[in-house]
Amino acid sequence: MKSEQRAFLKTPLGYVEIDCSDKGIRRLEFIEFSVRIKRTPASLKDCKEQLREYFTGKRREFTIPLDLQGTPFQLRVWNELLKIPFGKTISYHDLAKRIGEEKALRAVGGANARNPVSIIVPCHRVIGMNGKLVGYGGGLKRKKWLLEHEYAFAQRDLFYNK
Repeated sequence: MKSEQRAFLKTPLGYVEIDCSDKGIRRLEFIEFSVRIKRTPASLKDCKEQLREYFTGKRREFTIPLDLQGTPFQLRVWNELLKIPFGKTISYHDLAKRIGEEKALRAVGGANARNPVSIIVPCHRVIGMNGKLVGYGGGLKRKKWLLEHEYAFAQRDLFYNK
């Protein structure tokens, strides 16, 4: 296998580009242009399938390996993001407290903004202390859509047992 591979996926929010290394997913981000989707490398087929399941409400957690590249501080923030449950949100202040850096709000916000694997590492679940949607690399419209999508399926589960 090559050390880096790439694939594209059309989602309800536009196209995403996915890159992986031999260790796992390294980058997933929205792109602002359409692409002709060619053959998907075998290493990315499971990721694309899990994303499709997420967008149809059949998946709440991702089980694909990640290869996150960042500073030790960024990695702490990103690993904490992975603990935010589907359909829930926390504030940037809560995130800073969770990693024991309550006074480092700007640094936590900066690390959140540099998350290279959106959706899978759910940085969209972090909101302002006042409950407002703030900051998202994919744009606030996408953040709002993702949160409403997750909330709708989480609410459905309150009424319908599987």
